[in-house]
Amino acid sequence: MSIETKLAELGITLPDAPAPAANYVPYVISGNLLFVSGQISTAKGKLGADLAVEAGAEAARTCGLALLAQARAALGSLDRVKQVVKLGGFVNSTPEFTDQPEVVNGCSNLMVEVFGDKGRHARAAVSAPALPRGVAVEIEAIFEIA
Repeated sequence: MSIETKLAELGITLPDAPAPAANYVPYVISGNLLFVSGQISTAKGKLGADLAVEAGAEAARTCGLALLAQARAALGSLDRVKQVVKLGGFVNSTPEFTDQPEVVNGCSNLMVEVFGDKGRHARAAVSAPALPRGVAVEIEAIFEIA
């Protein structure tokens, strides 16, 4: 089954690939790797103060949708993804907040939902005292491609 068919079956519509917000490119292909720049959530606020874990996980899922949109823009088809290699997740959170892994799971779960075992990946989920534009979550990705 193609990934586009899988997305339709899951009821997932990808957004347009967001344009860069500053002087960088949204993705770079090097050899058989696709590096996608950090994608920010539309949700704003700080986990542990303004947002609950569930809202953070939903924000991370929206980052994942943007990552997939960038990958599709770079590759022409998500069927070229051989493996989700790594996600780097940054969570705008208070010093006391320690549930960053549960927040970034919103993106990780999406990758496994879409790609199955090819969606299982290495990952970082770290706290940040602030993120660009006051967003709640930013996630970057590395994909192995065919």
